Order: sequence, then C-alpha cells, then structure tokens
Amino acid sequence: MFSVSKRIISVIIKNRSRDKILLQVCCGVQCENYCSSETIRNDAKKKREYEVIPVENIRNFSIVAHVDHGKSTLADRLLEMTGAIEKNGGTSQVLDRLQVERDRGITVKAQTASLNYTANNREYLLNLIDTPGHVDFSSEVSHSLAACQGVILLVDANQGVQAQTVANFYIAFSKELVIIPVLNKIDLKNADPEEVSCQLRTLFDISEKNILKVSAKFGTGVEDLLQAIINRLPPPPVNRDAPFRALLFDSWYDRYRGAVILVYVTDGTVKVGDEIVAAYSGKNYEIKSTGLLRPHEEPTDKLMAGQVGYLTCNMRSTKEAHIGDTLHHRNQSVSMLPGFKPPNPMVFAGVYPMDQSQHIALRSAIEKLMLNDSAVTVTTDSSPALGQGWRLGFLGLLHLEVFNQRLEQEYDAQTIFTAPSVTYKARIFGEKNVKQYGGSEITITNPAHFPDPCIVTEFLEPMVMGTIITPDTYLGPVLSLCMERRGTQQSSINIDNRHVMTQFLLPLNEIIVDFHDHLKSISSGYASFDYEEYGFVPSKLVKLNILLNGIVVEELSMVVHASKASAVGRRICLKLKDIIPRQLVEIAIQGVVGGKIVARETLKAYRKDVTAKLYGGDVTRRMKLLNRQAEGKKKMKLVANIKLPRETFIDVLKR
Repeated sequence: MFSVSKRIISVIIKNRSRDKILLQVCCGVQCENYCSSETIRNDAKKKREYEVIPVENIRNFSIVAHVDHGKSTLADRLLEMTGAIEKNGGTSQVLDRLQVERDRGITVKAQTASLNYTANNREYLLNLIDTPGHVDFSSEVSHSLAACQGVILLVDANQGVQAQTVANFYIAFSKELVIIPVLNKIDLKNADPEEVSCQLRTLFDISEKNILKVSAKFGTGVEDLLQAIINRLPPPPVNRDAPFRALLFDSWYDRYRGAVILVYVTDGTVKVGDEIVAAYSGKNYEIKSTGLLRPHEEPTDKLMAGQVGYLTCNMRSTKEAHIGDTLHHRNQSVSMLPGFKPPNPMVFAGVYPMDQSQHIALRSAIEKLMLNDSAVTVTTDSSPALGQGWRLGFLGLLHLEVFNQRLEQEYDAQTIFTAPSVTYKARIFGEKNVKQYGGSEITITNPAHFPDPCIVTEFLEPMVMGTIITPDTYLGPVLSLCMERRGTQQSSINIDNRHVMTQFLLPLNEIIVDFHDHLKSISSGYASFDYEEYGFVPSKLVKLNILLNGIVVEELSMVVHASKASAVGRRICLKLKDIIPRQLVEIAIQGVVGGKIVARETLKAYRKDVTAKLYGGDVTRRMKLLNRQAEGKKKMKLVANIKLPRETFIDVLKR
C-alpha cells in the first residue's frame, strides 16, 4: 500500500502540486508527511540556487526590434536553450500570452523571463524582457529598458533596417545601454546580411565585426548570442547590503490576489512578510508573496538586488500600482529612483456600454485593464445619444483597437467605440473668457467643447515627426501621399543604393486612421513608418456641424482643418443619407462651418398613396387630395422633431 501511495506522490510532485489537502485525501497522513518533506527539500534547493548567484553573474537585457523581425521567436530559442521550456514543446511565441497577440501575430505587452544558464562552469541568471515592436507600444519599451543594462537590437536580414529599428536604437542609446546588434532570418533565400550590415554601419556607426548573425527559427547562432550576452553586457549596478529599494515598472490584475506588480530590485532584499511603502501614494503594504517568472510564476521566499521579479501586497487599483514608483521598507529613508515620463495620449475616442445597465461592469473592466496598460488615460463623458461613458486616450490607433479587443476577450465587455480624434488647443483672450475656461490656453478633446472662434486668438494642432524608410522605387508615390496629408519634408538620407530614409512633419489627425494602410498599399508593403511627438503648431481649425432639417446634432460634430471641411462634410452627409431611416417628411442633411453650408444631401420622404381609394371621376378630385397631402407635409416639416434610433448614432460614431 505504501509503495502505491509513494508512486501517486511522485506523480503529484512531478506535476508541482502544492495542495496539502489533496495529498491527504489521496494518500493519508503518512503520505502527507513524505510529500511535505520532499516539497520542502525541493523548495529549499530552489531558494539556495537563487541566493548563491552573485550580482556579477546576473545579466538584465531586452530584445527590441521592428514589427515581425523575430523577437518572440528568438525569445523561444533562448528559453529552450536555457531549459526554461521543453524543446519542440508544440507552442510557439511562448511569451505572447494574450489572445489578442496570437490573433494578430504581434507582441503588444512586454513579458519577462528569468533564465538560468551555465557557462564556463559558472551559473548565470539572465533576466530577459521581450518587448513590442509597434510604435503605439513604445512606452512598454521605455519601461522595460529601465530594468536593463543592455539590449539585443534585432534586425531582419531580409527586410533590413526599418523605421522602428531606428527609434528603438536611439531609445537604448539615450539610456546608455550596451547594444548587441543581431541579424535574424539569415536562413531565408533573399536574406542579404552584408547589405543590412552596411545599413547598420551607415545609420548607427556599428562595426560589422560586432554584428551577430542568427536564425531564430532554427537556432543557428543563438549559442553565440548567449555567450555575447554574458561577455558584453555588464552586471546590474546594485548593492545587496543597502536598504531595500525597487522600481515598479509593470503590473497586471489577478482576480484572487489583486494587483501583481513587476519590480526591478536595485538595492537590498525583500521577503514575504516585510512591510513596504509605495513612495508615490505613501501607503503601507505587507508582502504576501514574491517570485520570479520562468516564464510562468515560480514563488520564492525573497527577491534580491539585481533580480527582476513579481510581488503581491494587496494593491487593488491603478492609483496604487503607479508605474515608475519606488518601493522601500517601512521606516527607512531612501532616495527616489528615476521614474518614467507619463506618455502623452495621441488619439482619443469615446467608449460607451451597449446598454446603460452594463455601465458598472464596463467601468470595472476598464479599471482592471488599465492596471496592465498604464498608457491609457480616462475621463468621464456623456452623450445624449449614447448615455454615460468615458473618453479614453491612447498612443495610437492600433493601441485603441487592441484595448477594445482585450475588453471583449478578457472581460466579455460589449462596447461602442466612437470615431478616433486627437487633442487640440486654443488660445483665448478676454479676462472674462480666461476666467470662464480656467486659463488662457485650453485643451479640446471633445468637439462638443469647441470654443467660439470669436474669443480665440489661434488654434493649435498636434504634429508628429514621421520617419519613413522606403525603396527608392516608391519614393515618388510616398512623397505625394505625405504632401496630400499636409506634410512638410524635413530631411532625406540614402541608406544604401536602394533605400531612402525621409522625415516629414505631419499633422497627427492626418495619420491616425488610414495613413499606414495607404503607405503599405502604394509601396507594395515595403515601406515602414514610425513617428514621434513633435508638439503643437498654429493651424486653421474649424468645427464642422451636422444639421438635420436645420437642427444641430452635437454628437456628430467634429474638428477639421479648414482645407478639408468640404470633403469631410460631403463624406459624412453621404453616410448619413445611407443609414438614417426614411421619415414621412423630407430631411435635409447639411454640413455647416461657421454658418456656411459646405455639403448637403436630401433624404426623400416616404410617399403615401392618398389616391388609392379613388376609382374614377374628375381629375380635380385626385389633385385635391394631393394638394391636401402636400400642405399637411409642409406643416409637419415645420413642427417635426426628427427622431433617430440609437443604432443610427452607433453606425455614424463608431469607427
């Protein structure tokens, strides 16, 4: 009996079951004692392994690259070669855990993995952070690099240097991190490592002898990359004898534990049961659990300086788990770690529940998701057509789409997202007006709050510095597209004999919706685009009002540039003509700017056949009925309050 029970216990231990009650039910008290002692020995062994790794054997690094250059695939090979996951385990892109990442095939959330690696008879701890590649998630890259001393700059040997490659290089360079340049996909038929190496030398002054060549798909050269990580990257500059101090650089929500926070320990040690203080909020917390991500959560009894791990301490909201906060022991005075500059939202959209009865559930879902995505800003908003909702700020259109998809997939939230818009500014004059608006410069995120042009000295719109890398064959169409979007060329550089990098100053409003799609279309998919915030510049902005039979519908208003008012007005009027249900009266749909009609469409009325009851007689009888109907419609039109169903607003306002 004991031998059978022992076999059951070994299976449970192998499956890492830590449920003491389950063991007692399966095997009895004698078996429980056996398993408890075995589990304690295994846990103690793991904890000793964590403790014996000195600081000089720790390497903290991140992988940065353009979209689809192979970051997640390279992370898979590193996990396999260090024994964190089984080779050919059947799962690819292990660190892409979100459903939205697997659906879209891109990384949208930085993920961490602590890897043990033995080289030259020494045990190393490699803390890997896999980062997103799209510009909309650049804040994730910035937060992740705060916990690193070096980066792997990954470049596709087939596509070459892309726009986001340039942006990521300068982010790492500005933080004075050691950069390991790596060419990936050298196994492809059309790969040209020599030409891409020349691009790296031209743009970043990187010597070809320092460039590693790998194939993340087959694992070629990855072993040399691991050696380069150990030899080139410095250990973290930390002090384990100093008072505890850690940087909070990420968090996520767990329904049972609340906020799980990811920290980089810069000084000292923290263990379960310690009382810590969050410097930003000043609140005290007791540590409930600590651990490392390998890549799944693996509990430990403490975290030491140099490590990247997670903590739980009963934090519950985004206001408590503040990204960039410094954590330290209670009753200890320490200096604050450099935090992060708050990301400025570039794109705004309204979000409303499908039904107002779902308002509380949607609010809870947004708060939980914001714990995992600190770049989103939220303010309350309301609409007569859609009810109570929120005005959310995002870093870009893809960021907005991913947030919406995660709300639906992770929290089963049914939402209405309005058309995206950007934030504008207006400078007003007059003491009374300044007092009314609370300052001489106001920010406009909602067209409904657009001020009267009579009190405004100038309007300002946000601009971005766009970087486009394209083959010279498509340079003409690319320049035409940028000019059409009110862009101004700033510079142009020949990267090599076939590729050109050009920079344009572009209005943000012109690129947030379909600019990237048009760019890919005219360049057959070869051009890449990246942008960074440039600031606000004076611009001639107007408010486009939509009128139905002379009545302004405020929910359909928008802010546009004066040169685009007519085109946008015609497009909106045509769309409304198609989706507004026909009424018994004729409806005039007009686009108006400052009292001037710039677009008009007419929705014809239903025609009731009032002469159907006639079976003959003089024609005057027919004309009498038709004239009476016409007079009745005129009166109805004068007093008619056109009622639009909620679905009409949804079709117009949603993206």
